[in-house]
Amino acid sequence: MRMKRSNFGIGDLLVSKKMLTLSIMMLFSHVYLHAQTTIKPVNGTWVNLPYQDVRNKYMNPAHVDNTNPEFWKTKVRELREMGLTYVVIMAVANERKSFYPSSFMEPAYPVGQESPVEAIMNEAEKQGMHVFMSCGWAIDQDDDIRSPEIKAIQQQIMAETATLFGDRKSFYGWYLPVEDSMEPILPDHSVEAVNALTAAAKALTPHAQVMISPYGVCYASLSDPNFARQIKKLNVDIIAYQDEVGCVREPLPMPRMKENFKLLGEIHRGTGIRFWSNVESFTWEREDNSRESALIPAAFPRYLSQIVGATLAGAEEVISFSVYGIMDKLGSEMPIGQPIGSAASYKDYMDWRAGNGRWPLLEYTFRGESMKHDALGKPVHYNTHPSTPYDKGNLTDAALGQESFHDGRWVGFEHGKMDVVIDLKRKQTVHSIAARFLHYRPEGISLPQMVDFYVSADGKQYEKIETVVLNAFGNDLHDCWIDLGLAKDLSVQARYIRVVATEKANNLIFCDEIMVNPVY
Repeated sequence: MRMKRSNFGIGDLLVSKKMLTLSIMMLFSHVYLHAQTTIKPVNGTWVNLPYQDVRNKYMNPAHVDNTNPEFWKTKVRELREMGLTYVVIMAVANERKSFYPSSFMEPAYPVGQESPVEAIMNEAEKQGMHVFMSCGWAIDQDDDIRSPEIKAIQQQIMAETATLFGDRKSFYGWYLPVEDSMEPILPDHSVEAVNALTAAAKALTPHAQVMISPYGVCYASLSDPNFARQIKKLNVDIIAYQDEVGCVREPLPMPRMKENFKLLGEIHRGTGIRFWSNVESFTWEREDNSRESALIPAAFPRYLSQIVGATLAGAEEVISFSVYGIMDKLGSEMPIGQPIGSAASYKDYMDWRAGNGRWPLLEYTFRGESMKHDALGKPVHYNTHPSTPYDKGNLTDAALGQESFHDGRWVGFEHGKMDVVIDLKRKQTVHSIAARFLHYRPEGISLPQMVDFYVSADGKQYEKIETVVLNAFGNDLHDCWIDLGLAKDLSVQARYIRVVATEKANNLIFCDEIMVNPVY
């Protein structure tokens, strides 16, 4: 496979030779980032009660009775075990049947049985969790928020659920399912629909928080003053913006998402509305953005980058569509028909929360596009023009790429093989080594399956000190993400470091940085 500038846009970054010798003037152990913002864990999830279309194939599988109150109690407990505080009910009714005791709709659950909404509220109260109650669907997920009938039914649902649950300790507020596009700005009819429901909600439950979760941030005109003016017209307490990374509104959404969320954070400083992020955990089993394609777990490194981006943009809380049905505990008492990768995503997330494995370092690299200070806050000076006859890129300049193969900080290697040597200039103790890679299947760029780390005192005789297995997550039809291979707890003396990465399908390997003794 050959890379051409016209196809990939980074032409000269491709390194096709087996060996690239790099010299660094200062050991990477001094790399440090000034802003030590604590990255917020995911603190809430939406839950789906009805099956609506193929997207819910794993959230509401046919073989699971999702009207069983024990099912929902188990799920709420598991969410609490993961550290979540908020449960957002997507809809409490569907197709004119209710999941709570209603006076004007037939029940969607067996008569005489505790309803799903009651089960969620009761268990959330036991677990000290907060529930956002929905006021939909008036009819179904395609409710027209401009319809007088839809508006009337939404308020009727709200009145009933407020009477049933408004005084419960677990009742935190309302989720208004009046999602509309913010492209290029939020339309007046959406503002009017939201504010009408907010007025009803505040009349029924004066102290409850009201939340919306609009979409369309990807192509919204955030720099247009009219965008901020429309936001300020909203009477809600919380806006949890959909980050749209899972929806793949554009092929490589992560860089734009992070920039847009920074702008949203700035806009919210003058609104009095709480700024939350709705981080999308899913990718697609087949085609993207289709009701005939199931939602399945995304690779955790992609999800982690989204969480970091939302936190650094200033989001007060990071909640997600969805933890439920996407990252489910393996061995649950009430299994949900887990999609491929669900248990792995759960484990990766919990390992990150515990600070295990490579996740703390990967999180650290997501904090900024480059890391340019040592542990004392002094600038690090790297040899940014390595002495090599090819001079195709620099893997020790502390400049980190984003989730895009167009980013010029990635160095490409052909034929599934990367072989790099770093000269540390003097013999010293090496405690850890890491190499950072890009994965994007649509363009034939893959994580290496094997990363071998070697050390040498003289640059001639090398000793292998560790082999790291780094298989790409299988749900990769649409997504681009970054991961790294990490060898740690080494404590070996060396002047030269050799990193050999191998991709068995002979795809391209993209690497942006080799890190020696990284501090994070």
